[in-house]
Amino acid sequence: MFQLKPISKESIPAAIEKAERYRLLEEPNLAESICLDILEADPQNAKALVILILSITDQFNSLASGDVHRARQLVNKLATDYEKNYYAGIISEREGTVLLNRVKGGQLAAYEWLREAMDLYEKAEAVRPPGNDDAILRWNTCARLIMRHHLTPATEKYVEPPLE
Repeated sequence: MFQLKPISKESIPAAIEKAERYRLLEEPNLAESICLDILEADPQNAKALVILILSITDQFNSLASGDVHRARQLVNKLATDYEKNYYAGIISEREGTVLLNRVKGGQLAAYEWLREAMDLYEKAEAVRPPGNDDAILRWNTCARLIMRHHLTPATEKYVEPPLE
């Protein structure tokens, strides 16, 4: 339909700043588009990849759940185990928060997503750079959400009935 126009490598630093600014202005779709242009010009740009992941998660309220899968695929492109676990945790945390705030009766699913995030943050914490407690801060946020909303795991597991 349309042939997208490439950006120059020299414009990437300014484009990164614009993408960050659009995220702060709550325009994640614009930040996402800019990051896609940056990654087309520089496929290894780690900063653009992180901003893209965060921009996708910023849109979880308005996007289909398939975007969780898309965000997780991008996480696999991150360089370190810390980054992979930390940003995978953010994806799970944000999906859990959306379910908690948007979906009636979504508390059980929200609990599962938040616990998954906490597990990922613990993995990130184990390999974090010195002086970086971001994973601990996120873990504590998830724990507080679970406690504040009195979330609990599902107590019943589905069991396939026997065939007669």
